[in-house]
Amino acid sequence: MRSLIVCLLALCMVTPTMAAETSYIAVVGNDIHSNSFYLSQKYQQFISDQIYLGVPVTGETFNASSPIDQPEICDTSGTVAGTYPNQTFIDNGNKNALVQAGNSGSYEWTVNLPQKPLGEINLVMRCGILMPNAFATSGYKAIKLFAGEMDQPLPTIEAIASPGPYNIPFTPFHLTAYRNPGTYNLTDDTFGVIYDSDAMQVLNGSVRTRILLKACMDKTIVTKLPVNGQKNSLGETEAKLVLGDHIKVIMRVPSQNSVDIYCHAESLKVMGIRQSPF
Repeated sequence: MRSLIVCLLALCMVTPTMAAETSYIAVVGNDIHSNSFYLSQKYQQFISDQIYLGVPVTGETFNASSPIDQPEICDTSGTVAGTYPNQTFIDNGNKNALVQAGNSGSYEWTVNLPQKPLGEINLVMRCGILMPNAFATSGYKAIKLFAGEMDQPLPTIEAIASPGPYNIPFTPFHLTAYRNPGTYNLTDDTFGVIYDSDAMQVLNGSVRTRILLKACMDKTIVTKLPVNGQKNSLGETEAKLVLGDHIKVIMRVPSQNSVDIYCHAESLKVMGIRQSPF
């Protein structure tokens, strides 16, 4: 019996400690202050006070090619006070930037990673999409009457990782996405260089990165976890990402766009599995 106890104790001593992993959700600005209108109770469990974690909000931005002064058309409980041109829009959402049908435009988000990512990085996008001039005629009822989806030609996506305050400096590189549905197999050549295929696509804003968004619904782009020294199809060298590194996403809308697009600072969520800080 004594020998058995000794063996068990020895086994306990050599068993490695498993590092804790948890889900994360990050948006522009301190994640803990994100608007709960866009996050279900399930999601709210996975947002953190990034200042407490030591991750600055410096560099986290949302920019658009048009003024950020439009209502949140996805909030069906919203109301309009006053009359044009002295209207006041009252809703639970953020101010949006509008790219109207028949116009080109762009949106750009930069989000800092709240912790070191341990798996694929999801870029989750959600914007309000309406038929042309629907909000002007129907107000907050428009989303129930004239909800739209992006039509051809579709907007394109560019996604770039760059170093934050805690990483070894590296040259920014484009993230590579898995096509969905797809095999989720890494397609690389004999030298380990990733190449674009039916399974993968570098997010460089080309026509092969087009995205279709539906009114007020999530659209997820799954990007591979960057690996030190691996090269993407642009010949750029990937680097391991840690807390505080920056993820920039740019959506460009072509002038042939046929719907009204409303996006805001939290229209992009960066999500995945992270290393626990404790």
